[in-house]
Amino acid sequence: MNKPSPRLSENTDPGVRHDWSRTEVRSFFELPFNDLLYRAQTAHRRHFDPTAVQISTLLSIKTGGCPEDCGYCPQSVHYDTGLEPEALLDVEEVVTAARRAREAGATRFCMGAAWRNPRGGNFERVLEMVRRVRAEGLETCVTLGMLDAEQTRALKQAGIDYYNHNLDTSPEFYGEIITTRRYQDRLDTLGYVRDAGINVCCGGIVGLGESRADRVSLLCELANLPEHPASVPINQLVKVAGTPLENEPGIEPLEFVRTIAVARLLMPASWVRLSAGRSEMTDELQALCFLAGANSIFYGEKLLTTGNPDTARDDALFEKLGLRPA
Repeated sequence: MNKPSPRLSENTDPGVRHDWSRTEVRSFFELPFNDLLYRAQTAHRRHFDPTAVQISTLLSIKTGGCPEDCGYCPQSVHYDTGLEPEALLDVEEVVTAARRAREAGATRFCMGAAWRNPRGGNFERVLEMVRRVRAEGLETCVTLGMLDAEQTRALKQAGIDYYNHNLDTSPEFYGEIITTRRYQDRLDTLGYVRDAGINVCCGGIVGLGESRADRVSLLCELANLPEHPASVPINQLVKVAGTPLENEPGIEPLEFVRTIAVARLLMPASWVRLSAGRSEMTDELQALCFLAGANSIFYGEKLLTTGNPDTARDDALFEKLGLRPA
């Protein structure tokens, strides 16, 4: 006997809700693939131009030496991945990189630092980076680890547009991947960011060895936040030699597309970003992800420490699909 589909008519989407049950979210995953994509695309078109893709560029402003033990991350001090730590960049280096990104077509410039939480003069230098990059006419985003209320207020005053702090995976699977930071620590930082009036950028990573139930739980956590994240990055695990997950089989491609589609249905007005792992995706897989509701990418040849498709490949893909920068 067929299971009933979620209550979504052909001409409507579920709307903006914050009370999703795991049963409801699981039922989306279980829809026939074509039906799921149709519904996701219908929801997408109610909130976005389906041919427009938001372009971001990501720069590692402080690389390696992180005390956290995230099992996927080559920047952790717990793993020998051959990565050479680098100190916090000078402000002028960051501004120069931001100008190059803007000239290449990026509208948002994201800065990532491998910290548990920023301190002292380093944080003050990041505030100056935010001010200078914003003066270049770009939206600004940073990911610096955990923050407190005072730090989020300082970032707001500096003009930050977005703060990225991912949940990574489900609460149930989290302890299998990270032990040095609690799930609640992440939720607390997100609360400080929201309270300061900063847009939240928050998503997760799939292919860590989690089950579909974990993907259901992760998306449920994101969609049931007090406000939906303005940007929802969905990362595919990039397997790095020397990390505990280097031999993880990863996620089946169509299951990845399903995850994108369900994210779109649950958070219809959020930017859903194809993030890490795009360099390993075929053009056909990316095309399905855009059809499923993805409408944001990182643009450029590097994501912090891992590869990303070069700009020429992305330009060619956009041309073939009739997409354009938002």
